[in-house]
Amino acid sequence: MGIIGAGPAGLVLANVLQQAGIGCVVVERHTRAYVEARARAGVIEHRTADFLARHGLADRLLAESARHGSCEFRYQGERFSVPYGALTGGRDHLVYPQQFLVRDLIESFLGAGGTLFFSHPVVGVAGLDSDRAVLRCEPAGSDAELGDGVGRGEPVDIDCEFVAGCDGFYGAARPSVPAGRLRAFGRQHEFGWLAILAEAPPSTEEIIYALHEEGFAGHMLRTPTVSRYYLQVPVGDAVENWPDARIWATLRRRLAVADWELKTGRITETSILDMRSFVVEPMQYGRLFLVGDAAHIITPAGGKGMNLAVADAGELARALTAYYAGAGSHLLDGYSAARLPEVWRTQEFSRWLLNLTHSPVGGSTDAPFMHRLQLSRLAQLRDSETFAATFADGYAGARPVLSPV
Repeated sequence: MGIIGAGPAGLVLANVLQQAGIGCVVVERHTRAYVEARARAGVIEHRTADFLARHGLADRLLAESARHGSCEFRYQGERFSVPYGALTGGRDHLVYPQQFLVRDLIESFLGAGGTLFFSHPVVGVAGLDSDRAVLRCEPAGSDAELGDGVGRGEPVDIDCEFVAGCDGFYGAARPSVPAGRLRAFGRQHEFGWLAILAEAPPSTEEIIYALHEEGFAGHMLRTPTVSRYYLQVPVGDAVENWPDARIWATLRRRLAVADWELKTGRITETSILDMRSFVVEPMQYGRLFLVGDAAHIITPAGGKGMNLAVADAGELARALTAYYAGAGSHLLDGYSAARLPEVWRTQEFSRWLLNLTHSPVGGSTDAPFMHRLQLSRLAQLRDSETFAATFADGYAGARPVLSPV
């Protein structure tokens, strides 16, 4: 198995295949230092944690993560919490930065003898319609190395029976499929997010989603000393328009409730997120299987992206394990059919959460009407146990799958 990409999806797949005795090689275009420091998601669903634990990949996660079973909504100076963990029978979230999980997965894979080429971008994928596929990789300058740190700065051709494209939206895997064989569905959302990472202790014990007339604000949890925040901004806005003083003032205003104070600190990272949704069908072609962001992009609302990617990896690992155990190729052939229903359900939930918490785009004639609908939904979420239970089921994520893999 040739695996393109050393993010959570590729590394989970590599570890599980390695445990099953299935040979695999991982190639990653960035350096090891980069992927182990790249700050991304931090919300790990119960199903994801359960899967990792069953494969011995969650020791540090379980020891160091913070458990959360409720989230808070704020609007018009009011606040209320939804106990999604209790409403779903204990499907709490674990908060654990994605880069920490990547570090753990790399250590596990290399510690068991796995082969991982860092700084080796894939420049070509051939043979997807033939008996064998070939990944052609070129070293990216002097940083090219094997996972164990041994220099390996020459081009690499990897001959493999199957290819897993775990290399994200802009990777080499999906473009290697001949034109017309995949169908793309997408939406560019009508607002952006300013993402802020700060060396600031959390000002909350729960993730906060705030609806404000100026726009959405989110306070996400990472570690006891680092917090993540999001602000709704217009499409086309720029980081340069958001000096630190403006960021903190806007967060205070949009998150404001009585008897609450926002803790601040040094802002270490700001970026404008391109808020888009994307799904490709099918998620496979010939000997290629698309996993995670290579097959679907989802907005950060609800923290679903990494969890969907790990679920893809788990299903592909299950299919490959069955195939190499002599059970035939029916699970491999059905990989897309197995994954796409959940992908679309999760896309729908993410869009619903955006509609719930984001101010209608200014200037639209129906903006006041749409805002009143938002207030009605929030009131139902606060007052209706049935409505809250439906939200909780989508927010907590799918139930653990009881399967050998």
